[in-house]
Amino acid sequence: MALYKQEQYLTKSNDVAFDSKYSPGTAAPHPGIYRCTSCGDEIAIAGGHILPPQNHKQHNPSNGAVHWQLLVYPVQKK
Repeated sequence: MALYKQEQYLTKSNDVAFDSKYSPGTAAPHPGIYRCTSCGDEIAIAGGHILPPQNHKQHNPSNGAVHWQLLVYPVQKK
């Protein structure tokens, strides 16, 4: 579970970006923190970089298939 200390810097969002699940080995559409929906492992990744493969560090194959889901993404000021 992602942790934070200063909640004044985070905003709850219902953006559809949080609803999609991504396969291992695909490019992350947004920079941020992603969570494996099977085993709960979390990673931070830059947008466009490749999400970890099926055999990422914490994943036990008995947990089921790896799918990454966006938990937190940064918003740059314009």
